[in-house]
Amino acid sequence: MKSWLHAARLRTLPLASASIILGSALAYSEGTFAWPVLLLALLTALLLQILSNLANDYGDAVSGVDDDTRVGPARAIQAGLLTKQQMFRAITLVALLAVLSGIALLAVSLGSNPKAWLGFIALGGLSIVAAMAYTMGSRPYGYRGFGDISVFLFFGLLGVMGSYYLHTQSLSWPVMMIASANGLLATAVLNINNLRDFSPDKAAGKLTLAVRLGERNARRYHLVLVALALLLFASFIVWQSSANFAWLCLLPALVLMKVTKTVMLARQHQLLDKQLQLTAKLSFFIALLFSLGLQFQY
Repeated sequence: MKSWLHAARLRTLPLASASIILGSALAYSEGTFAWPVLLLALLTALLLQILSNLANDYGDAVSGVDDDTRVGPARAIQAGLLTKQQMFRAITLVALLAVLSGIALLAVSLGSNPKAWLGFIALGGLSIVAAMAYTMGSRPYGYRGFGDISVFLFFGLLGVMGSYYLHTQSLSWPVMMIASANGLLATAVLNINNLRDFSPDKAAGKLTLAVRLGERNARRYHLVLVALALLLFASFIVWQSSANFAWLCLLPALVLMKVTKTVMLARQHQLLDKQLQLTAKLSFFIALLFSLGLQFQY
């Protein structure tokens, strides 16, 4: 059990749930909300994140990227906790569970809307493929610098706007602002991960966006991601003038700015791993406090 919990990388799950919490909170603030949609959306999102984590473990092991030079936590296959065969079977099982959970989610939220069903089935299939193809397959897109785009789309636009739509059957530009903000913070977490692993990734030919940009530009890129995300949250609150309690999200945001300064200046890759964990936690608490504050309007 410890081996599987290690492989699932539970510390990544709060960030994966942030997009569902935000989308559902936006729907709740407008008086359109259903608990079954929230719970099934959370379950599906967490299964997809676990699927991605297992697939990354497997893909990096098969490609040979994971070795003794890795700075972050050792992967399960790399550490000898699980075999490749065990991991592949687990990937298959979790993918199946994600499909079943996703179908149940669509059944309770979309009813008999055939166009919406087709659209979300396509998006769900794309989510599963994206979760697995990040490091798996003959041409993993995570090794070619496209991981940032994927994280922005799935943790931001699809996660927030998709869950909002499943509650409300509608979309709006303000919702896209929050979706983009959350996607940018999730991308910032990935960027720290890629900065931490910069040297081994570069040596192994894993061309993440950080490797393509170079360390100096990747740090500047990180600052832009965080600053733009916080600006979007603030812009939404100003636009929604009755949502003053949503300014509570500034509390973790102020700490995040300090962490971002450390990321900009840190030269020890081991120190970046701590900033990665802090950024992921703070991003979750920004989403949580924003969501809670949104419900108290005057």
